[in-house]
Amino acid sequence: MKLQRIGALGALSMIAFANVAQAEYPERPVNMVIPYGAGGATDISARLIAEPLGTAVGKPLVMANITGAGGATGSVSVQNASPDGYTMLFARVGSHTVSPAMKATLPYTLDDFRFVTVYEINPVACAVNARSDIETMDDLIAKAKSEGVSYSSSGVGTLLHIAAAMVLNEFGIEDPTTSATHIPQKGGGGAATAVLNGTADMVCTNSSTLASFVKNGQLRPLLVTTEEPIPGFDAPTAVELGKPALTQLVGWTGIAGPDDLPDEVVEKWGGWMETATSDAEFRDALTANGSIIELMSPAEAQEFIQTQYETFRGLVDKLGMRVEG
Repeated sequence: MKLQRIGALGALSMIAFANVAQAEYPERPVNMVIPYGAGGATDISARLIAEPLGTAVGKPLVMANITGAGGATGSVSVQNASPDGYTMLFARVGSHTVSPAMKATLPYTLDDFRFVTVYEINPVACAVNARSDIETMDDLIAKAKSEGVSYSSSGVGTLLHIAAAMVLNEFGIEDPTTSATHIPQKGGGGAATAVLNGTADMVCTNSSTLASFVKNGQLRPLLVTTEEPIPGFDAPTAVELGKPALTQLVGWTGIAGPDDLPDEVVEKWGGWMETATSDAEFRDALTANGSIIELMSPAEAQEFIQTQYETFRGLVDKLGMRVEG
């Protein structure tokens, strides 16, 4: 009987200890994995929010760029981490909707992660050289049907690749993979430059990448993939052009952990992100880059990402855009 009492007391102590430990999360610095290189969209977003988020968390955030395989290397490092909230991922549209939709082999699926939020939306805009005789989407499609057009991207299997194909397909080009010429470049900046120097007719990329070129009168925007107009872009929205499906075509940044991240941890992250994204300096800096701050709950983020993935996957299957490797 004495041994049983000791055992029961021990079990209760363990439960109490576990509850205290959970209540005190985080007790140490939190590792934040950025799966892309320094200076890219994900890295910029992550480092802009690092200060207000770290203040909200109350512990240092250890930012680490773990790059490779289009965001897969860093994503896998979080997928395989302990689900205790001490290793989290800055997930991105490329790593968590484009790659899963386009790549035949990927070491993870969406089900391997639990999202605590999506907090940033990057509208996509399609643009041509300002000296081009293409002034509207009607002009572009007419040229595509009569003599063909070319589009640049940041590489095979990227958001820019699928974006141009999706836009052309929505506007009636049944097989843009063969009737339009894809000209991959090294990065989004290179894709915009290809249109500037005449290597490609069009690029569809994040509005933040194009903003300075549009402002300087070097590129002419033809549409933006949003319901509402984007400041600085004198172009119709996808909804105004009767193509609401294109509103799924946006970039985004979110935060995720391993799939079995505890509810208590997820709840804390929700509060921290609400505080961090309310920071005026952060909001000014992010919106200055052309981004839209849209804080989603875990359920909203999961639904948003799943819907975008299904949209992209359907297009990839329809057009035969699956990438091996």
